[in-house]
Amino acid sequence: MMSRMLHALAPRALRILAAETAHELSLGLLARGLVPPLAAGRRAAASRRIMGLDFVHPVGLAAGFDKDARALKGLFSLGFAFVEAGTVTPLPQPGNPRPRLFRLSEDRAIINRMGFNSCGLDAFADRLEQWRQSAARPGQIVGANVGANKEAADRVADYVTGFERLADLAHYITVNVSSPNTPGLRGLQEGGELVRLLEALNGARAGHSAPPPTLLKVAPDLDDEALTHLARETEAAGLQGLVLTNTTIARPDSLRSVTRGESGGLSGAPLAPLARNALNVAREAVSENFVLVGAGGIASGAEAAARLDAGASLVQLYTGFVYRGAPLIGEILKTLAAPQALKDD
Repeated sequence: MMSRMLHALAPRALRILAAETAHELSLGLLARGLVPPLAAGRRAAASRRIMGLDFVHPVGLAAGFDKDARALKGLFSLGFAFVEAGTVTPLPQPGNPRPRLFRLSEDRAIINRMGFNSCGLDAFADRLEQWRQSAARPGQIVGANVGANKEAADRVADYVTGFERLADLAHYITVNVSSPNTPGLRGLQEGGELVRLLEALNGARAGHSAPPPTLLKVAPDLDDEALTHLARETEAAGLQGLVLTNTTIARPDSLRSVTRGESGGLSGAPLAPLARNALNVAREAVSENFVLVGAGGIASGAEAAARLDAGASLVQLYTGFVYRGAPLIGEILKTLAAPQALKDD
């Protein structure tokens, strides 16, 4: 009970600090094992086999929170079934100048323009290997979200480098071609650049006897036609799925916070309608077996259940987790278990 109370109070206490300072403090405490564990309540009815992997339940942490794979053990102690670490770039890079992370508290949202700040593949891989050897527990799944360096001459080559370095360490790999904070990156979602990327990834996958499942993380700002084309091309290329979605560059008129005009990607509650639409469009475009991961604006059990009902196989939290804390995981699992509980009665 005391642990649950502390986790419920923590998000409010951290909002006293500047956004990036609060994030660094949270991550540091988790990395040092100084955050009390919080059992989310594993429920057999919520377990599922996706992409050949056994998930104890469908709720995970989205990329961006633990960019450098520093706090995997601590994050799993909060009850996540899977953690997507990254985005990691081949070479270390500092990202954009600060300030680059902004709360929109009145809107339950965040704007970030972090710019793929990363420790680089070598340090990331070392941490991931150390976790697997000394801290990993059965049922804990880690995805690696890979990106391209800002100054890379060939960004497709950077994605292949990330895949090759992490293919034997991560349970699955997500290729992030949708960050709005690296100029020109989103161009890889369309046309000849998309074809080149998919061909390069397939070439990398062919070099492994058992390549990890590979997904693309896409933007919510693609129009329906472009998203339909991307989804079909990705499935036809043999990749396993999409993560829907990254942050948006849109600024809805409903935003009230004073920081609403900051540049960068918007996440949280205002993103939810765009992410829902992207999920619906993609689900219509692809086969039932193609995996869709719902992300963006999930901050309640009802919203998570709605994404799963709409065709997502898994859901990821980020901004909702920042505002609600770890108890949100348990709330979602309780909501998902409710229909089964009624049947059992």
